[in-house]
Amino acid sequence: MLWKVTVCCGAWLLVLISSGAISAKKRDPRTVTFTRTLRTEKLGQVRSRSRRESWFGASNFAYCRQPLDQTDHETLDENTHETGFHGDDGSSFTLTWVGDGTGVILVLSTISAPLDTFYEGGSSRLYRSEDYGKNFHDISHVINNTFIRKDFGVSAGPGNSKQVILTADLPITKTEGGVIFTSEDTGVSFTSVSLPFHPAQPITFNFQNPNYLVAISTDGGLWLSLDFGNRWAKVHEGAHSFMWGGNITLYFSYSPKGTVEADRRGELFLKRTKDLGLTFTTIAENIFSFGYIGGFLFTSVMEKLESPRVIYVSSDQGDKFDRARLPSASTEQFYSVLDGDEDMIFMHVDKPGEDTYYGTVYTSDDRGILYSKSLERHLFGGEGKSDFTNITSLRGVYLTNVLEEDGGIRTVISFNRGGQWRLLKKPENVKCGANVKKCNLHIHGEHSRYNNITPMLPLTDPTAIGLVIAHGSVGESMTAMRPDVYISRDGGYTWFCVLKGPHHYSILDSGGLIVAVEAHKDRQINSIKFSTDEGQCWKSYNFTEHPIFFAGLASEPGSKTMNISVWGYRPEDDDQPMWVAVTIDFESLLTRECRERDYVTWLAHASEGGDSKTDGCVLGYKETYRRLRRLAVCKNGRDYVVIRKQTPCPCTMGDYMCDYGYYRHENSSECVKQADFKEETVEVCVNGVVEKLQTSGYRKVPSDKCEGGFSPLRRINAAHCGNSSLASSTSPNPEKPVGSQKLIAVCATVGVVAVVISVAILITVKKMISRPRPHAYLFSALRLADDDQCIHPDPGSQTSSNRGSYQADSDDVCLKAHHKYLISDRGEQ
Repeated sequence: MLWKVTVCCGAWLLVLISSGAISAKKRDPRTVTFTRTLRTEKLGQVRSRSRRESWFGASNFAYCRQPLDQTDHETLDENTHETGFHGDDGSSFTLTWVGDGTGVILVLSTISAPLDTFYEGGSSRLYRSEDYGKNFHDISHVINNTFIRKDFGVSAGPGNSKQVILTADLPITKTEGGVIFTSEDTGVSFTSVSLPFHPAQPITFNFQNPNYLVAISTDGGLWLSLDFGNRWAKVHEGAHSFMWGGNITLYFSYSPKGTVEADRRGELFLKRTKDLGLTFTTIAENIFSFGYIGGFLFTSVMEKLESPRVIYVSSDQGDKFDRARLPSASTEQFYSVLDGDEDMIFMHVDKPGEDTYYGTVYTSDDRGILYSKSLERHLFGGEGKSDFTNITSLRGVYLTNVLEEDGGIRTVISFNRGGQWRLLKKPENVKCGANVKKCNLHIHGEHSRYNNITPMLPLTDPTAIGLVIAHGSVGESMTAMRPDVYISRDGGYTWFCVLKGPHHYSILDSGGLIVAVEAHKDRQINSIKFSTDEGQCWKSYNFTEHPIFFAGLASEPGSKTMNISVWGYRPEDDDQPMWVAVTIDFESLLTRECRERDYVTWLAHASEGGDSKTDGCVLGYKETYRRLRRLAVCKNGRDYVVIRKQTPCPCTMGDYMCDYGYYRHENSSECVKQADFKEETVEVCVNGVVEKLQTSGYRKVPSDKCEGGFSPLRRINAAHCGNSSLASSTSPNPEKPVGSQKLIAVCATVGVVAVVISVAILITVKKMISRPRPHAYLFSALRLADDDQCIHPDPGSQTSSNRGSYQADSDDVCLKAHHKYLISDRGEQ
């Protein structure tokens, strides 16, 4: 039995590519999908493996194991619930959490027709649990046993919404429109709605008001609903992609002529509506693609016919665009937004040349226009994946991998938002080989997971202060030897090896509880490990008498819960596979509520023996947290909130990044001028004002709050200039959309649209064709033959209950034919 495990949750990736299709999507953190592919031989049959696994080698440390006493074992037995989905032959199970803290899970079981048959569609079953997965009930009859789409069949409303949408899978050629089922009571009841179109992408909620829905049809129509899908109006033709911006602002790209592959030739227009489709404004022309992140709107634009593409950015919702200033960026390079917020952007610029697999990371100013070099030789693989990781458990920390000149891959970390990078320290409880000259810890990321070296990505959570869990190895560079699990409790400054071999892991109870399951490719499991002291010691619990082939872990997003579900399958008496879910409620074991004495005050970023005035100062201020004592055995609970105190610091060189045209040498805090940067002053025309920048090489990190101290020269002289920003095709009389009268009627029935303040980022994506760079060079020493007779996670998947990833692919043909510009964002996992 070969398993493919796919987890879609947490982080989201924003991509701008030369084909113009926006491969930007907010992956719903509530959704986890497990997929099964059957082997031809009978389940349970003993067989020999002709090829070895990718995980091999011996660990050179011993981890702390504590016995589970009989009383605790009996307590967990009483609060462990096993569900066997007898008779369900679905090839995939999609789990979706509905609402926050409701305990409601909808499970869609789907079996699709083989691709080599004439039979269209397939069949599905719908299950519902209202107690965090302890019990499931088949509710397929509620939706008349309709076949629900496997790819985007279940969509849950944002936040505390109890809303959910099921999208039926109907033959496009046989029906005039699609069918959806809507529920506003967490799936207790559903209403069938016939659509006047067939959805080509997931129906997307507005984050501020989940009654506002948007979708693109298979014929390119842009459709809006203002009453949770009951009525729809087509507001535009020829749409390629869309995304919500701030408040109820909606952006979408379209082809005015409906030309095939207009996105690949840069013939798209970018439009914006601020009134839910009543009027539109064209804000950019000749674009390939666009993206929205952290309040910045990016476009990939052809300024002149057959000219190279450039990136323009707007920080005012698209009223004005200015060209991003990226030094040393040739037309052969692609750009990738690695991370961003309202203050700054991390952008990767590929090294010139074909298949270089690395480039340079730049950081922007607070307007997203001027970019400075942050990190050289940043690894960006041929499969379009980067190891760039935001450590969300501690402010200002980022982790990634670099490809050194000797071919080695090494992990570096920054504690001040890319101002400086350093190698990771070797864990104290691990030894390196005798001939190793420089011994450091190296963390496995997307590339390793893609190449089946590790089953999971690094895991952090904002409520688990300082906690980082990741797979890694020690040595001069990264290897494919059997990776172990490492934990840092101070945001990445120090690490400890805590578990031997690859594992699937999850953070529960805001870091008060960690669970892990061994990752085996060809054998069944029946035990789960857990730790109440941030991984220092572990106990093991046998959760079933009948082992299962493991598929993945699932828990409610946000790490507040103390329930964890172990999913897998086992053969029934007829040797057919049966899906199994085992839910363990650890709240029964940790019954005591944490009290004030269970917490300790912790100064983040502090170093032993540091200066009392500057110790712990990062981005201009110190941050003191109240965090759980390591040896406190209690539960934080759902009401737990992170308590912190901030104190301003004097400015030092560490509060400054290198300015435009300057960079830092490795292991140096001094900013020096780039060799190819000749200008003494930099002129930028922004919103009709030319700015002449005179700098000594330093600019303060965006959002840095330091006061006094180090103050380098940086002067900007402004004067009027012609508007060099991207021309917007604005008009005093905005366009009326197609079918505007229908939409106005719908609006009248719904009521007056409220103006909402906070920003929404819900992104919908066209599925991209893979960017097939050869993999022979990158990780050539790490990739081993897969054992297709064994159980292993799919390379494009992740098993995690708290975080996830979204992999965006691109088109290499388009990359070579055009100068591809790719913008991607990695969000929380």
